[in-house]
Amino acid sequence: MPTITNIEDLKRIYERRVPRMFFDYAESGSWTEQTFRENTSDFEDIRLRQRVAVDMTGRSTASQMIGQDVSMPVALAPVGLTGMQHADGEIKAAKAAEAFGVPFTLSTMSINSIEDVAENTTAPFWFQLYTMKDQDYVGRLIQRAKDAKCSALVITLDLQILGQRHKDLKNGLSAPPKLTPKTIANLMTKWAWGIEMLSAKRREFGNIVGHVDSITDTRSLGTWTAEQFDPSLDWDKVEKLMEQWGGKVILKGILDAEDAKMAAKLGADAIVVSNHGGRQLDGALSSIRVLPEIMDAVGNDVEVHLDSGIRSGQDVLKALALGAKGTFIGRAFVYGLGAMGQNGVTTALEVIQKELDTTMALCGERNVADLGRHNLLVPEDFGGRWQA
Repeated sequence: MPTITNIEDLKRIYERRVPRMFFDYAESGSWTEQTFRENTSDFEDIRLRQRVAVDMTGRSTASQMIGQDVSMPVALAPVGLTGMQHADGEIKAAKAAEAFGVPFTLSTMSINSIEDVAENTTAPFWFQLYTMKDQDYVGRLIQRAKDAKCSALVITLDLQILGQRHKDLKNGLSAPPKLTPKTIANLMTKWAWGIEMLSAKRREFGNIVGHVDSITDTRSLGTWTAEQFDPSLDWDKVEKLMEQWGGKVILKGILDAEDAKMAAKLGADAIVVSNHGGRQLDGALSSIRVLPEIMDAVGNDVEVHLDSGIRSGQDVLKALALGAKGTFIGRAFVYGLGAMGQNGVTTALEVIQKELDTTMALCGERNVADLGRHNLLVPEDFGGRWQA
């Protein structure tokens, strides 16, 4: 096993180990992938302000996200198909997050079900909800999350229709994978993954299969899923979902100051500045670039988190210094999971925490709560309003 010092090391192992369609699912964006690329490259425009001769003893990355104590302000983002990246992937990622002391968010489109994760963990996790046309199913899904003692509902707002994801279409992405000649040829080179998947608890969408009567096989599952995202989702429906849940709510997919104001007005406990990892509206601004404008609009009214593009502890620090109270990582933990299972997720978290701690120290700070714009060198036009 090679020495792993950064997230890119995990990504290289992950690419060798996981079937191409699932690697492409994680490592791609919609259409031209401009937003996908800029989610990471825009972090590079922000520089760090070094400070010296400051007492760096007793440092801490500990913080809180929506009132929950965390070992660092980083949550595992909801990622669909995680259980196809590694056998029982959601369970293993949730266990790694629990042991590390950070939140885990289970996707509606997970392979392992809400109940699977609850049975294998002791700490409450967060559940991410996609709004579907089938209101009866959505109601039962919310109740299942309540029964599993999920501590927050993360409602995704930016997937009313599916973005143009060309690689997924060309790969014939499905769970389990369809056995075409191309797929079979690739799977033959991923024998370790295949052996592990034979022992997996599930290989289909665990939150859907067995909970919708019309789904009888993989084909009917694909048809149902493609037709179910609700294009009529509006703020009134969001408010009703929040009332139906009755607990802490995080609204994910905010990329505009006016939308952030609406989310705060509804009483969300937090919002996530996110463009779905560049997998929805290609050509939208990166999350880190719009964060300053959103902080100016709602910084004191609602807790702000950020995802899309974070690949290091330095990225986490930059987001926190620009005002975010928390961050989400998706691809970074998926790389670790696909590379090394539960230990890989733990390794990804360790890498990010070490980078955050080291960078914080060299910037002259001992506590993440003290990070601010004074730690950064930001271009004058960064985060500025673009001409409409």
